[in-house]
Amino acid sequence: MKPTPKGWPRISSSVFYDDPKAAIDWLCRAFGFEVRIKVEEEGHIVHSELTFGDGLIMVGAAGGKSGRKVPVPAKSPRSMGGSVTQALFAYVDDVDAHCERARAAGGKILEGPETNDYGPDYWSDRTYRVEDLEGHQWWFGQRLRG
Repeated sequence: MKPTPKGWPRISSSVFYDDPKAAIDWLCRAFGFEVRIKVEEEGHIVHSELTFGDGLIMVGAAGGKSGRKVPVPAKSPRSMGGSVTQALFAYVDDVDAHCERARAAGGKILEGPETNDYGPDYWSDRTYRVEDLEGHQWWFGQRLRG
């Protein structure tokens, strides 16, 4: 494979929110994301890029409102009764401290932190699962062995 553009991981995800401006602020406060770019027009988020270490996500507006010929049928989990179609995972250095940060910011902790040991031929991780302000589910983990 050819190298990716400078500053871009091989794969990234777009996450859609009913209120992307509030979501960007919350993701930075609760999880430690950093805004790389935030493009606004008439008070609305047109494009954003948030980094987390060497990872990157884009946060956009739900509703499929765009100038595209075929708009993206984007919805937040909250608008679909809590259903999710993806869960995002990121490694952190201290999963317990990260969980407390998310909890303090109002994240709904759904699981953990708990340690999962998959045996000597595999790995051991400590993870937790959290729901953000619009219902997206995130997993954060810390590699313990492997």
